[in-house]
Amino acid sequence: MKPTKIYIKNMACESCKVVVTEALEELHLTPVKVELGEVVIKEEINVEKKQKLNRIIQKVGLEIVESKGGILIEKIKKCCHEYVNANSSIKINISDYLTKELNLDYNYLSNAFSNVTSCTIINYINVIKMEKAKEMILFEESNFSEIATKLNFSSLSAFSTQFKKITGFSPSHFKNLKKIRRKAIQEINEELEEKKH
Repeated sequence: MKPTKIYIKNMACESCKVVVTEALEELHLTPVKVELGEVVIKEEINVEKKQKLNRIIQKVGLEIVESKGGILIEKIKKCCHEYVNANSSIKINISDYLTKELNLDYNYLSNAFSNVTSCTIINYINVIKMEKAKEMILFEESNFSEIATKLNFSSLSAFSTQFKKITGFSPSHFKNLKKIRRKAIQEINEELEEKKH
C-alpha cells in the first residue's frame, strides 16, 4: 500500500492537528504523519473519502488543497511558522530559509505568495510574530526586551513599532488590556482571503 500525502489549508496550531487526526480516524484512515499543512496517511484515499474528510475539517475552517499553487502557498506558510517558532535558533534570514527548505528561488516564492494572498511573506511573518508576542505577553513572564530578542527583532523599539502597527496597541497597553483574545491563525488567513476580494 502506497502512503498518500494530503495538503490542508489553514492548519496552524496543535488543535488543528488533533481535529485532522480525529477526522482521519473517524474515516478509518491511518495517519502516519500529521504536520501543519501536511498529512501523510498509510492508505490510498478515494475521491469519496477525500470529500468526506474535507466536509469534516471544513467545519473548523480547514480545507484540503488540490492545486499546485495552493499547495505551494501552504508549504510557504508552514515554513514561516517553523521559522518564527524556532525562536531565533535559525541563523539565516527568511528568504534564505525558504529557498533552502523549498528548493525554489525566493523571488518566485515571494511573487507566488503575494499574488495568492495579497500579502507579502515579510508581512505574514510579522503577523505571526505579533500573534506569538501577544501569547508571550499574556502567558509568559518575559519582559518586552526578551520577547523582542526571542522574535528576532534588532531592538526593542523595532519590536514595539511593529507591534503597534499590526495590533494597534503598544506592547504595554496590550499587556494592560489582557482581555483581547489571541487571534486564531485561521482568522488571519480569513482576513487575507477577504483582502483578495
